Amino acid sequence: MLNANFKKPKSLLSQGTTNSKTAKNSLDTFILYLSPFNQNSFGINICPKASPGCVASCLFTAGRGRFSNVITARTNKTDFLLSDKIGFLTMLKNELVKISNKAVKEKKQIAIRLNGTSDLDFIGMAKSQLNFDFLSLPNLVFYDYTKIYGKALKYKEAKNYILTLSLAENSNLNDIKAALNLGINVSAVFKNEIPGNLLGFPVIDGDKTDIEMLQYNGVILGLKAKGKAKKDKTGFAIIDLNKYNF
Repeated sequence: MLNANFKKPKSLLSQGTTNSKTAKNSLDTFILYLSPFNQNSFGINICPKASPGCVASCLFTAGRGRFSNVITARTNKTDFLLSDKIGFLTMLKNELVKISNKAVKEKKQIAIRLNGTSDLDFIGMAKSQLNFDFLSLPNLVFYDYTKIYGKALKYKEAKNYILTLSLAENSNLNDIKAALNLGINVSAVFKNEIPGNLLGFPVIDGDKTDIEMLQYNGVILGLKAKGKAKKDKTGFAIIDLNKYNF
Protein backbone atom coordinates (compact mmCIF):
# COMPACT_ATOMS: atom_id res chain seq x y z
CA MET A 1 0.00 0.00 0.00
CA LEU A 2 1.25 3.44 -0.94
CA ASN A 3 1.19 6.37 1.42
CA ALA A 4 0.31 9.93 0.61
CA ASN A 5 -0.73 13.06 2.40
CA PHE A 6 -4.34 13.06 1.24
CA LYS A 7 -7.56 13.91 2.99
CA LYS A 8 -10.25 11.30 2.42
CA PRO A 9 -12.85 12.99 0.20
CA LYS A 10 -16.46 13.33 1.30
CA SER A 11 -17.60 11.98 -2.05
CA LEU A 12 -16.15 10.77 -5.35
CA LEU A 13 -18.80 11.40 -7.99
CA SER A 14 -19.71 14.84 -9.29
CA GLN A 15 -23.05 15.82 -10.79
CA GLY A 16 -22.98 16.29 -14.54
CA THR A 17 -24.53 19.73 -14.23
CA THR A 18 -21.06 21.05 -13.34
CA ASN A 19 -19.90 20.38 -16.93
CA SER A 20 -21.36 22.45 -19.80
CA LYS A 21 -21.48 19.50 -22.21
CA THR A 22 -22.74 16.94 -19.73
CA ALA A 23 -25.38 19.39 -18.51
CA LYS A 24 -27.06 18.95 -21.92
CA ASN A 25 -27.54 15.20 -21.34
CA SER A 26 -31.10 13.91 -21.46
CA LEU A 27 -30.28 11.71 -18.43
CA ASP A 28 -29.13 12.86 -15.00
CA THR A 29 -25.40 12.16 -15.01
CA PHE A 30 -22.64 11.60 -12.46
CA ILE A 31 -18.93 11.67 -13.33
CA LEU A 32 -15.76 10.60 -11.54
CA TYR A 33 -12.96 13.12 -12.13
CA LEU A 34 -9.39 12.15 -11.24
CA SER A 35 -6.03 13.67 -12.12
CA PRO A 36 -5.09 12.28 -15.55
CA PHE A 37 -1.88 10.69 -16.79
CA ASN A 38 0.78 10.85 -14.02
CA GLN A 39 -0.45 14.01 -12.28
CA ASN A 40 -0.60 12.50 -8.80
CA SER A 41 1.71 12.31 -5.79
CA PHE A 42 3.15 8.98 -6.97
CA GLY A 43 3.70 9.76 -10.65
CA ILE A 44 1.64 6.69 -11.61
CA ASN A 45 0.03 6.82 -15.04
CA ILE A 46 -3.73 6.22 -14.79
CA CYS A 47 -4.18 6.73 -18.55
CA PRO A 48 -1.96 3.85 -19.74
CA LYS A 49 -2.51 4.38 -23.49
CA ALA A 50 -2.40 8.16 -23.45
CA SER A 51 -0.69 9.49 -26.59
CA PRO A 52 1.54 12.58 -26.58
CA GLY A 53 -1.22 14.61 -28.21
CA CYS A 54 -3.78 13.41 -25.71
CA VAL A 55 -1.55 14.34 -22.78
CA ALA A 56 -0.76 17.78 -24.24
CA SER A 57 -4.39 18.53 -25.09
CA CYS A 58 -6.06 17.06 -22.00
CA LEU A 59 -9.11 18.99 -20.83
CA PHE A 60 -8.15 18.37 -17.20
CA THR A 61 -7.70 22.11 -16.66
CA ALA A 62 -10.63 23.20 -18.84
CA GLY A 63 -13.75 24.80 -17.36
CA ARG A 64 -13.96 24.42 -13.59
CA GLY A 65 -10.88 22.21 -13.79
CA ARG A 66 -8.65 25.27 -14.06
CA PHE A 67 -9.38 26.30 -10.46
CA SER A 68 -6.77 25.27 -7.91
CA ASN A 69 -9.32 23.89 -5.44
CA VAL A 70 -10.77 21.61 -8.15
CA ILE A 71 -7.31 20.43 -9.20
CA THR A 72 -6.45 19.71 -5.57
CA ALA A 73 -9.70 17.77 -5.06
CA ARG A 74 -9.11 15.62 -8.15
CA THR A 75 -5.51 14.94 -7.19
CA ASN A 76 -6.65 14.04 -3.69
CA LYS A 77 -9.13 11.50 -5.06
CA THR A 78 -6.42 9.98 -7.24
CA ASP A 79 -4.03 9.68 -4.31
CA PHE A 80 -6.83 8.02 -2.32
CA LEU A 81 -7.29 5.44 -5.10
CA LEU A 82 -3.57 4.74 -5.36
CA SER A 83 -3.12 4.51 -1.58
CA ASP A 84 -6.23 2.56 -0.64
CA LYS A 85 -7.85 0.87 -3.64
CA ILE A 86 -10.35 -1.13 -1.57
CA GLY A 87 -11.35 1.91 0.47
CA PHE A 88 -11.79 3.94 -2.71
CA LEU A 89 -13.83 1.25 -4.48
CA THR A 90 -15.99 0.72 -1.41
CA MET A 91 -16.83 4.43 -1.28
CA LEU A 92 -17.55 4.40 -5.02
CA LYS A 93 -19.78 1.34 -4.64
CA ASN A 94 -21.76 2.98 -1.83
CA GLU A 95 -22.32 6.11 -3.90
CA LEU A 96 -23.43 4.10 -6.94
CA VAL A 97 -25.82 1.99 -4.84
CA LYS A 98 -27.37 5.17 -3.46
CA ILE A 99 -27.77 6.64 -6.95
CA SER A 100 -29.21 3.37 -8.25
CA ASN A 101 -31.75 3.24 -5.42
CA LYS A 102 -32.82 6.79 -6.23
CA ALA A 103 -33.14 5.91 -9.92
CA VAL A 104 -35.30 2.88 -9.14
CA LYS A 105 -37.49 4.86 -6.76
CA GLU A 106 -38.01 7.60 -9.34
CA LYS A 107 -38.37 5.07 -12.19
CA LYS A 108 -35.70 6.62 -14.39
CA GLN A 109 -32.25 5.91 -15.78
CA ILE A 110 -29.14 7.71 -14.60
CA ALA A 111 -25.91 7.90 -16.60
CA ILE A 112 -22.53 7.23 -14.96
CA ARG A 113 -19.12 8.12 -16.41
CA LEU A 114 -16.37 6.67 -14.22
CA ASN A 115 -13.51 7.97 -16.36
CA GLY A 116 -14.08 11.67 -16.76
CA THR A 117 -10.33 12.33 -16.82
CA SER A 118 -8.80 8.85 -16.50
CA ASP A 119 -8.77 5.51 -18.33
CA LEU A 120 -9.11 2.73 -15.77
CA ASP A 121 -11.23 -0.43 -15.64
CA PHE A 122 -13.27 0.32 -12.52
CA ILE A 123 -15.78 -2.41 -13.41
CA GLY A 124 -13.02 -5.02 -13.42
CA MET A 125 -11.40 -3.61 -10.29
CA ALA A 126 -14.65 -3.77 -8.32
CA LYS A 127 -15.18 -7.39 -9.38
CA SER A 128 -11.68 -8.45 -8.34
CA GLN A 129 -11.32 -6.34 -5.19
CA LEU A 130 -14.90 -6.28 -3.85
CA ASN A 131 -16.49 -9.22 -5.65
CA PHE A 132 -19.17 -6.76 -6.77
CA ASP A 133 -20.40 -5.96 -10.27
CA PHE A 134 -21.22 -2.28 -10.75
CA LEU A 135 -23.08 -3.24 -13.92
CA SER A 136 -25.59 -5.24 -11.84
CA LEU A 137 -26.98 -2.04 -10.32
CA PRO A 138 -30.42 -1.38 -11.81
CA ASN A 139 -31.37 1.75 -13.73
CA LEU A 140 -27.76 2.85 -14.25
CA VAL A 141 -26.15 3.14 -17.68
CA PHE A 142 -22.36 3.48 -17.71
CA TYR A 143 -20.34 5.09 -20.50
CA ASP A 144 -16.73 6.07 -21.08
CA TYR A 145 -14.11 7.06 -23.63
CA THR A 146 -10.99 4.90 -23.77
CA LYS A 147 -7.80 4.52 -25.76
CA ILE A 148 -7.52 0.87 -24.74
CA TYR A 149 -8.86 -1.33 -27.54
CA GLY A 150 -8.90 -4.40 -25.29
CA LYS A 151 -11.17 -2.63 -22.81
CA ALA A 152 -13.58 -1.53 -25.53
CA LEU A 153 -13.65 -5.11 -26.83
CA LYS A 154 -14.06 -6.58 -23.33
CA TYR A 155 -17.28 -4.69 -22.69
CA LYS A 156 -18.65 -4.74 -26.23
CA GLU A 157 -21.57 -6.99 -25.29
CA ALA A 158 -22.39 -5.22 -22.02
CA LYS A 159 -25.92 -3.84 -22.23
CA ASN A 160 -25.34 -0.97 -19.82
CA TYR A 161 -21.69 -0.04 -20.39
CA ILE A 162 -20.92 1.74 -23.65
CA LEU A 163 -17.27 2.44 -24.46
CA THR A 164 -16.04 4.69 -27.25
CA LEU A 165 -12.49 4.12 -28.54
CA SER A 166 -10.50 7.32 -29.06
CA LEU A 167 -8.41 7.97 -32.16
CA ALA A 168 -4.81 8.78 -31.21
CA GLU A 169 -3.01 10.90 -33.81
CA ASN A 170 -2.81 8.19 -36.48
CA SER A 171 -1.03 5.74 -34.14
CA ASN A 172 -3.90 3.32 -33.46
CA LEU A 173 -5.62 3.16 -36.84
CA ASN A 174 -5.64 -0.63 -36.93
CA ASP A 175 -7.51 -0.72 -33.62
CA ILE A 176 -9.85 2.02 -34.83
CA LYS A 177 -10.71 0.13 -38.01
CA ALA A 178 -11.26 -3.11 -36.09
CA ALA A 179 -13.49 -1.37 -33.55
CA LEU A 180 -15.67 0.29 -36.19
CA ASN A 181 -16.09 -2.98 -38.06
CA LEU A 182 -17.26 -4.59 -34.81
CA GLY A 183 -19.84 -1.87 -34.22
CA ILE A 184 -17.84 -0.07 -31.52
CA ASN A 185 -18.05 3.71 -31.64
CA VAL A 186 -14.90 5.77 -32.16
CA SER A 187 -14.17 9.40 -31.28
CA ALA A 188 -12.00 11.80 -33.27
CA VAL A 189 -11.02 15.40 -32.59
CA PHE A 190 -11.11 17.86 -35.50
CA LYS A 191 -9.33 21.17 -35.66
CA ASN A 192 -11.61 22.61 -38.34
CA GLU A 193 -15.07 21.58 -39.48
CA ILE A 194 -16.36 18.12 -38.61
CA PRO A 195 -16.77 16.09 -41.83
CA GLY A 196 -19.81 13.98 -42.68
CA ASN A 197 -17.73 10.80 -42.87
CA LEU A 198 -14.25 9.52 -42.16
CA LEU A 199 -12.60 6.18 -42.87
CA GLY A 200 -15.77 5.19 -44.70
CA PHE A 201 -17.94 5.59 -41.59
CA PRO A 202 -20.47 8.31 -40.72
CA VAL A 203 -19.40 11.09 -38.37
CA ILE A 204 -21.99 12.44 -35.95
CA ASP A 205 -21.78 15.47 -33.68
CA GLY A 206 -20.24 14.13 -30.49
CA ASP A 207 -20.44 17.54 -28.82
CA LYS A 208 -24.23 17.68 -28.93
CA THR A 209 -24.33 15.95 -25.54
CA ASP A 210 -21.94 13.75 -23.57
CA ILE A 211 -24.10 10.66 -24.07
CA GLU A 212 -24.48 10.71 -27.87
CA MET A 213 -22.61 7.40 -27.95
CA LEU A 214 -25.57 5.67 -26.29
CA GLN A 215 -27.65 6.11 -29.43
CA TYR A 216 -25.25 4.65 -32.01
CA ASN A 217 -23.14 1.66 -32.98
CA GLY A 218 -20.11 1.77 -35.25
CA VAL A 219 -20.00 5.51 -35.88
CA ILE A 220 -17.41 8.21 -35.34
CA LEU A 221 -18.16 10.83 -32.72
CA GLY A 222 -16.74 14.05 -34.09
CA LEU A 223 -15.44 16.42 -31.43
CA LYS A 224 -14.30 19.99 -32.06
CA ALA A 225 -10.84 20.83 -30.72
CA LYS A 226 -11.13 22.64 -27.41
CA GLY A 227 -8.70 24.31 -25.04
CA LYS A 228 -5.09 23.34 -25.70
CA ALA A 229 -6.16 21.05 -28.57
CA LYS A 230 -6.85 24.14 -30.70
CA LYS A 231 -3.08 24.65 -30.87
CA ASP A 232 -2.22 20.97 -31.27
CA LYS A 233 0.70 20.13 -33.59
CA THR A 234 0.95 16.39 -32.91
CA GLY A 235 -1.91 15.34 -35.16
CA PHE A 236 -4.22 14.66 -32.22
CA ALA A 237 -6.62 17.23 -33.66
CA ILE A 238 -7.19 16.23 -37.29
CA ILE A 239 -6.51 18.79 -40.00
CA ASP A 240 -5.73 16.73 -43.11
CA LEU A 241 -8.57 14.27 -43.71
CA ASN A 242 -6.64 12.59 -46.55
CA LYS A 243 -4.36 10.93 -44.02
CA TYR A 244 -7.27 8.87 -42.78
CA ASN A 245 -8.11 6.77 -45.81
CA PHE A 246 -7.62 3.02 -45.67
